[in-house]
Amino acid sequence: MKIVEEKEVFERLDMKTCIGLMREALEALESGKASQSIRALTKLPHGEVFGFMPAYLGEDDYFGAKVVDSFPQNVGTGYSSHNGYVIVFESQHGTCVGLADAGAITQIRTGAVSGVATDLLARKDAKILGIIGAGAQGRSHLEAMLCVRPGIEQVKIYDIRPEAAQKYKEEMEAKFGKPITVCGTPKEAAEGSDIVCTVTPSKEAYLEADWIKSGAHVNAVGTFSPTTREATSALVAKSALYADQIEAMKKESGEYLVPLQEGLITEEHIRGSIGQVLLGQAQGRTSEEEVTLFDALGLAVEDVICGRYLCC
Repeated sequence: MKIVEEKEVFERLDMKTCIGLMREALEALESGKASQSIRALTKLPHGEVFGFMPAYLGEDDYFGAKVVDSFPQNVGTGYSSHNGYVIVFESQHGTCVGLADAGAITQIRTGAVSGVATDLLARKDAKILGIIGAGAQGRSHLEAMLCVRPGIEQVKIYDIRPEAAQKYKEEMEAKFGKPITVCGTPKEAAEGSDIVCTVTPSKEAYLEADWIKSGAHVNAVGTFSPTTREATSALVAKSALYADQIEAMKKESGEYLVPLQEGLITEEHIRGSIGQVLLGQAQGRTSEEEVTLFDALGLAVEDVICGRYLCC
């Protein structure tokens, strides 16, 4: 059995490769080749979450699960906010072939999935990127956005911790050579941006509809429960809405469920999943002025396919 720890995951699972794996995973899930169950979550005493996410990649392929916790209070400390492993099994005899660090996989594949969505939905001439959240996902998303839209010329970053945003600016400018502006408010980061990525653990919606310019694309990534969200109901109603998986969105997404309960949208407001767009089963952007919003919950097939790449 192979064990792939964090350092090796970051060395081997580069963003370009992971974007390709995410395309494969989303197509396999939507076509019915791959399957997964809705994640099982156990709440811990102080708001932490322990999760189990199983998936099967297809006949004669691998299966496995991500077993991981979420400790939001670790943000800004020396500890990861996500800890655990992706466990991979072969399908002929059911033996475990490997473990791969779940925190590193989650960081890379989450940015990569947004990369796939952005490549499909954002305007080709996108030049300004706004990122809200200067943690690990803020870094992952910057790399992913630059992979699919290398023409980005300006990056804006906001974090509730100004020192984190300043550190992000210094590190990411050195790494990618793009000018980065530290913003004093999330509004400042979002306004005028062609692509907006929200990657915060906020429990309350803050991204307002009137902050988002005509033709922009939004990746709403930071929350994954029925009662938490980053985008306001008005923004969701204003946008063409896309899911990583429609079934998961209808059960887990606060971005979708809250405005649905408020009567601002109907079930038909979901235009499709990213896998459906990849397969030509759902329409992508319809005009240069349309606002598109991808709500990412995170899927087990995404983790298991990364585990297969690393362990097999």
